[in-house]
Amino acid sequence: MEKTKKIKITLGLFYLIVLSSFLYFFLSKFTLDELTSFEFIKNNRDYFFELKQANLFIISLIFLLSTITWVVMAGFALPVALLAGFIFGKWLGIFLLVVGLTIGATLLYIFGNYFLKEIIKEKFLVRFKNLEIKFKESEFIYLIIYRLIGGVPFALSNMLPCIFNVKVGNFFWATLIGITPQLFLIVSIGSGLEKIIEQNLEAPSMIDLIYSPSIYIPILAFGGLILITIVARKIFYKN
Repeated sequence: MEKTKKIKITLGLFYLIVLSSFLYFFLSKFTLDELTSFEFIKNNRDYFFELKQANLFIISLIFLLSTITWVVMAGFALPVALLAGFIFGKWLGIFLLVVGLTIGATLLYIFGNYFLKEIIKEKFLVRFKNLEIKFKESEFIYLIIYRLIGGVPFALSNMLPCIFNVKVGNFFWATLIGITPQLFLIVSIGSGLEKIIEQNLEAPSMIDLIYSPSIYIPILAFGGLILITIVARKIFYKN
């Protein structure tokens, strides 16, 4: 028993080291000025557009595998959601994104359930004890609600269900259904940004961005969804 515990701790530490190294090299690849400059964004927009036109299947597969890897490395969903819309548009973007995030989240859940379950219970069981009864009543339904309303960092939300011994199948399908609405709105924003960049040789002003229907409509919808989820969280997480 003690030997098994040591093996799990060692693997858990190895995972954290790999995660830290991955994030370090990823974030040190480009400077903040490069990432936020219009020229950098437009050049990469043109680059990805040409790649997509040349071989849509390969670039889609690469994005899907990269998304899965990103989630397994405990990455958060917002940047890949914007990128999905920016590169692939709304419909193909949301498909690739949701499938990639769901597979990655499920793999991360399986990892956490096997290697980090005791640590997660020790840290979070008391805080989320009230959810245990709800999950026992209807695991799948409450998992969907849990995914829909969010309120927990994405990487942590993928491993918290370890506390409640959630079935892998229920976790997968509830994640697929639950994360889609909010991510579709973010993907739509990414798609809108791509269209604006395509139509402008110079960086558009903030007013131009705000008054673009492809931007303000999904932003307003996303804002409305946030207000609804804030109320839903208070009900769902209350003792």
